[in-house]
Amino acid sequence: MTLAPLRDVLADAAREGHGLGAFNVIQIEHAEALVGAAEETGRPIVLQISENAARYHGALAPIALATRAVAAASSAVCVLHLDHAESEALVDEALTLGFTSVMFDGSKLDDAQNRSVTRAVVRRCHDAGVSVEAELGEIGGKDGVHAPGIRTDPDDAAAFARDTGVDALAVAVGSSHAMTSRTATLDLDLIARIRAVVPVPLVLHGSSGVPDDLLVAAVRAGMGKVNIATHLNTVFTAAVRELLAANPALVDTRTYLGAGRAAVQVETARLLQLLAVG
Repeated sequence: MTLAPLRDVLADAAREGHGLGAFNVIQIEHAEALVGAAEETGRPIVLQISENAARYHGALAPIALATRAVAAASSAVCVLHLDHAESEALVDEALTLGFTSVMFDGSKLDDAQNRSVTRAVVRRCHDAGVSVEAELGEIGGKDGVHAPGIRTDPDDAAAFARDTGVDALAVAVGSSHAMTSRTATLDLDLIARIRAVVPVPLVLHGSSGVPDDLLVAAVRAGMGKVNIATHLNTVFTAAVRELLAANPALVDTRTYLGAGRAAVQVETARLLQLLAVG
């Protein structure tokens, strides 16, 4: 299957009234599990590789090329997405590696600089046929506008989208990164108000902390792309721990990583079906 641009897959999801599931790849087992779930459900999927994951592997190319190969051999519709890239050089490298989407994270920049740099990134990526997701840089730090208590102003979001030309915009509506409990509360009215004025699809970061019913409600309120990472890492780790606890003499990494991979595929398939709310 040829990798698809994010803007096209989001447009299809919007026509169907579905949310688009986006999940992070850290090891190749994640890529295999995610693509397997997409094939199983017949749903499109976004395979996200973060700047942090590239740093973990020592470079972007190894995990990116492996993930791209898994996706290319699949029958599923896949988007290869660079997630939370703060480095413009990394964005440019992603273009050479065949990514079909990038998320440029200018949350540590002041507002004017964020808009200026994001516009420049959008121009380069669009020239290469690659989609761009971004977010407003209200505050610094890893969480950006998704830190607890932060909320996106609808008019600010609309202006940012128009000023930068991005294809999708991450907004802060109550979720927070790296939550291991699914206890976040979303402002569904705010999602609807932002959706009414922003001309591009909305993205929910930090969705690992959002319970199932609110994920469905968020899609119905106007959320287009739903990012989930920590929750699947929790599922992966629990499966590995369970197997190792039951088999203390086990040393074959394929066996316990395989258990993690299988568990992630099951949960990803469930989430993909959940987001196809109709």
